[in-house]
Amino acid sequence: MKSFKFLAMSIMIGSLMAFAAACGNGESTNTNTNEGQTTEAGSEEKQLQGEVAIDGSSTVGPIMEAVSEEFSKEYPDVKAPVGISGSGGGFKRFVVGETDISNASRPIKDEEAAQAKENGIEYTEFKVAFDGLSVVVNKDNDWVDQLTIEDLKTMWTGEAKKWSDINPEWPNEPIKYFSPGTDSGTYDYFNEVVLEEEPMVKDATLSEDDNVLVKGVANDKNAIGFFGYAYYLENKDTLKVVPIVNSNGEAVEPTNETIENGTYEPLSRPLFVYVNNASVKEKEQVYEYVKFALENAGDLAEEVGYVRLPQEEYDKAIETLESLK
Repeated sequence: MKSFKFLAMSIMIGSLMAFAAACGNGESTNTNTNEGQTTEAGSEEKQLQGEVAIDGSSTVGPIMEAVSEEFSKEYPDVKAPVGISGSGGGFKRFVVGETDISNASRPIKDEEAAQAKENGIEYTEFKVAFDGLSVVVNKDNDWVDQLTIEDLKTMWTGEAKKWSDINPEWPNEPIKYFSPGTDSGTYDYFNEVVLEEEPMVKDATLSEDDNVLVKGVANDKNAIGFFGYAYYLENKDTLKVVPIVNSNGEAVEPTNETIENGTYEPLSRPLFVYVNNASVKEKEQVYEYVKFALENAGDLAEEVGYVRLPQEEYDKAIETLESLK
């Protein structure tokens, strides 16, 4: 009997221990699962999704395409294709709320700002790099070694029709013109600084695609064109850049140094992105994209052929972005 009681007691104690162990294992299992869920949930919070709508300048395009490519490595579920419709074309979409970011190689115009205000679009301007608008001729052009702003105006308004109209020693051949299209900020900048708002020569070939301009100049010995510095660098083996006489009477070629220190003037200029404030506040992917762009714009701008801003300007821009959030 005593043995039976002992056996019964042993069974009961064993059962209790097994139950306790089972509970303990259950808690451990639940804790591990919860930790896993927490980790998983945390990773899901970091895994951004959605789209960033970007359009605008073909000049700024290479910088932002590089930003999108690098950004996608960290956030593969965010789509951020870069449209190239020119600064003006980009602003047309931006001021009605169709895009989150508008790339521009010129500041927003008063009438564009007014349209944005009418449509309730509040925005912030950020500088991302410097550019030197580059005047190029055919590689076989052996007569042009420099041009003044007045020379450029005489040519591009059609007052001079042949190279010999600029210099009697130059060929008696018609000048062929290749220019960014009228929606381009580069066109606007050239029109303001060089042409002083006078009409451009009517027989110029216009295109929003700078590669069309590169090919046009490269294929015609009597051609001249202009576009952003990066496109010249990318095609310098097939094009000849023209030094431009600055206000000190010095013929200066666009380089990283002359663009940054301002001696390549008046054709040096800043490049911009305009950001919809509401998009920054309401779309996490837009905020992260713009932050990433500002943190990396200097390196990526140089990588694609432009000139970085001083670091303090990027730091200040990031502070401005944080204040929008």
